Amino acid sequence: MTTPSLAAEDAVPARPAPAGRSPGRLMWRRFRRDRAGVVSACVVAFFFLAALAAPLISWGYGKDPYTTYGLNEGGLLNEYGYPVAPDGGVSGRFWFGIEPTLGRDVLTQLLYGIRTSLLIAAAATVLCVLTGILVGVTAGYAGGRTDYLLGRFIDLLLAFPQQLSFVAFTPVVYALFVSPGKETPTSLRVVTLIIVLWVLGWMGLARLLRGQVLSLREREFVEAARVTGASTWRIVSRELLPNLWTPILVQATLMLPAMVTAEAGLSFIGVGIVEPTPDWGRMFANGAKYYESDITYIFFPGIAMILFVVAFNLLGDSLRDAFDPRTKR
Repeated sequence: MTTPSLAAEDAVPARPAPAGRSPGRLMWRRFRRDRAGVVSACVVAFFFLAALAAPLISWGYGKDPYTTYGLNEGGLLNEYGYPVAPDGGVSGRFWFGIEPTLGRDVLTQLLYGIRTSLLIAAAATVLCVLTGILVGVTAGYAGGRTDYLLGRFIDLLLAFPQQLSFVAFTPVVYALFVSPGKETPTSLRVVTLIIVLWVLGWMGLARLLRGQVLSLREREFVEAARVTGASTWRIVSRELLPNLWTPILVQATLMLPAMVTAEAGLSFIGVGIVEPTPDWGRMFANGAKYYESDITYIFFPGIAMILFVVAFNLLGDSLRDAFDPRTKR
């Protein structure tokens, strides 16, 4: 027969064990609380979705970025080549208006231009991040002569003025594959831009990761892994890289909009994407010719560029705060 005290103890329900939360869940919880970060993520996702769905939107919209509506149809452009309708020809038919001189649809040009610029920038960013991780972690973990040689190589590449190097090296790469006097294919221009942005864009991340690895390799958990006989690959992949995701993600979110603006700048000065391929920078170059008489044409790509760059920078700040709760904005 049980005593009353024991019966009372048996009647008390057992408390559930506290559920642990992984670092990923904690990061996601902190990120969701940051309204600026969530809004920025939505804006960035909208741009990528619009770029991916550009052909579908163009099909549903009933227009494409190549048809010269102003030349094929009368009454859209005046004798000076500018839209007859006010506000750059904005109407229910042309939602963002039409381009002066040729009369191409601005909305489809912008969608396909964003698609081209994001494709080049995203590919270059991925290559820069992979190269920065490889070189930075190798230099920081190996140390000694390897660190010295890689460090001097990084310093050599950083000595090149980045924007001037973009302008100088891009035509050189074109000349290696295309005979003088022949037109450079668009595919070669895209590959060349990716290569140039990659070769001259990974050094900052590599130097940052080198410094991080130099401090991490002397920590107790790395020494413990060495004592247990862990291989170099296991130490790097299981001990070092998980502690480097914060600077990698933050730098990547800052690098991609910089790549977008660099690609647009190259197309603006004529060494990037050229007619008739839609491109963000080429729209700015054409808008610079028309803004005195028709500012509407450059208004939409300009606003889109500002929104994209600001949203990506805010997203990088929010990711940094979410990964490292000690940082406060």
